[in-house]
Amino acid sequence: MSEDIVKIKGTSLGLQLSFAPDASFEDVRANLLKKLESGSTFFLRGTLVLIPRDVFRGSERDELQRLFHEHGLICRTQRPESEEEQAAKMQAEKRPQAEVKQAQPEPPAAKDELQPQEMVVINRTLRGGQEITTKSSVLVCGNVNPGAQIIAGGSIDIRGTCRGMVHAGAYGDSTAFIIADHLMPTQIRISNLIARSPDEMEKTDRAERASIKDGQIVIEPIER
Repeated sequence: MSEDIVKIKGTSLGLQLSFAPDASFEDVRANLLKKLESGSTFFLRGTLVLIPRDVFRGSERDELQRLFHEHGLICRTQRPESEEEQAAKMQAEKRPQAEVKQAQPEPPAAKDELQPQEMVVINRTLRGGQEITTKSSVLVCGNVNPGAQIIAGGSIDIRGTCRGMVHAGAYGDSTAFIIADHLMPTQIRISNLIARSPDEMEKTDRAERASIKDGQIVIEPIER
């Protein structure tokens, strides 16, 4: 079956999953396992994953929750929306998106304790002078232009070209990473480490991932 068996939508709380209507539970589970084991950038440790309550039987939902927990995520079921709720959501989506206000750092959770990790989703290009500062992870569906900057407590995923300043793990998370379809930032930071893009970069058609390895920031091509 196609890769559209499981569809992922980023929300202010985490990830909302929907499934192809003709897919069996075995197909859905196999597709999710493939995505989880491939290191998909959507599935960050501690992210809250929402699945519809009315799609699978209770035992099947329990199995999906165990699967996500084994990979460090939190899974919750979600009741179907009423027609009134759907109409209210459509009206809200039509309003201009507000800028994300700066958040103050919070004490880190215990290493063995999973906390739901909010994900800020930006459905536009960030232009010069615009800034996103948040304690959460950030998903940008657009470009980050020169003069724009993102400061995130978690990881940063840019579905476009990054030419601005990006800082992941800003509150000390050295496991955070930065991914972009084309990673050409003016400055890149992860936790307390800083790096700059080289004057000449090798062209690649693959997305790139910046992470900390052996005490330094390393940029390498990846498969989306």
